Amino acid sequence: MERAPTSVPGAQAIARAAGLLRLVSGGRPDGMALQELAHAADLSRSTTHRLLSALRAEGLVDRDDTTARWMPGPELYLMGNAAAARYDVTALARDIVRSLAVKTEESAFFSVRRADETVCLLREEGAFPIRSFVLSEGVRFPLGVASAGLAILAFLPDHDVDAYLGRHPELASTWGRPHAQKPLRARLAETKERGFAVNPGLIVEGSWGIGAAVFDRHGRPEWALSLTGVEFRFGPDRLAHLGRTLLAHAHELSARIAGARH
Repeated sequence: MERAPTSVPGAQAIARAAGLLRLVSGGRPDGMALQELAHAADLSRSTTHRLLSALRAEGLVDRDDTTARWMPGPELYLMGNAAAARYDVTALARDIVRSLAVKTEESAFFSVRRADETVCLLREEGAFPIRSFVLSEGVRFPLGVASAGLAILAFLPDHDVDAYLGRHPELASTWGRPHAQKPLRARLAETKERGFAVNPGLIVEGSWGIGAAVFDRHGRPEWALSLTGVEFRFGPDRLAHLGRTLLAHAHELSARIAGARH
């Protein structure tokens, strides 16, 4: 993720605290241990504890005194409600995500772009009993990794794609060789041509996903709908049908969002 310039006084501390807030808010419901957070943030235990303690004093995170695990604090809830009026479109998406899950019987999701990542906002289970649990509410992935982020990245202007890839040379080392620039650019081109993205088990073997961008009224890909499931449910014949269904729902949601934002 793009960081604030370190020449701004206090920018490094703010960036580190913001990174910890994202980790805590996207973690498990029972919270995350200090060591997990320190490792994920690439910080020492002492620095992590100091920042978390400061965030706790402000009510932004909380700590379970029994388990010593860290979780979101009450102030985040209040801030989220305040921001919802401007940024939250989940109310517009909820029935569309549910319809997608019902019609495909797969797990359906609605994600939003936040800087260089996607964040899952909604999950709706399909009727098929074997499910993939790669994605759930609050989980973040870099653009170009999960199918939702791949769909969004594919429809950004070329100069934005180039800038993103320039900022993130670590994608291949973190997520595997298929995320190196050449194969990733090939998948972006395929996504644009096809209309929707396909993730053939690149995050978790055997867990497939497809994603379609959702656009604002200016034509910017700011959200995505996606489906995940087990590999044998995404064979060539059914994949085409799932893609058409996904695109129809994405177009409907794009139109709904555009109409609501006039």
